[in-house]
Amino acid sequence: MLTLCIRYTFNSEKISAFKTYVEAEQQPISRSGGRRIEYFLPTDYAGPTNEAMGIIDFPTLAEYERYRTALANDPDHKRNFAQLEKSGANVTMSRSIIQRIPDVG
Repeated sequence: MLTLCIRYTFNSEKISAFKTYVEAEQQPISRSGGRRIEYFLPTDYAGPTNEAMGIIDFPTLAEYERYRTALANDPDHKRNFAQLEKSGANVTMSRSIIQRIPDVG
C-alpha cells in the first residue's frame, strides 16, 4: 500500500473556499480510484492557519498513476479546481508518496 500525502498552503482568509473545494473533491477522488483516508484543516489553537493536509491510499504505484490521469480528466474535478482558483485562495500543493509502518502492537 502506498499513501499520497498532499500538503496544501493557502490564503488563510479563504479557508471557507478551500474547505468547499476539499468537500467537493471527495467524489472525484473516489471515482478516480483513490481511497481517501482523511483531510485535515488547520485550527486557530496552534500551528500555521494556512496549511492543510490530505491523505489518500493506493494499492500500487500503477494505480496512483491511473488515478492522476483519471482525476485530471474528471469534469467535476476541473470545475472544483477552477472555482478554487477563482476564489483567490492561492493554493499551492506539495505531493509525496509515503509508506505506512504496520501496527505491531
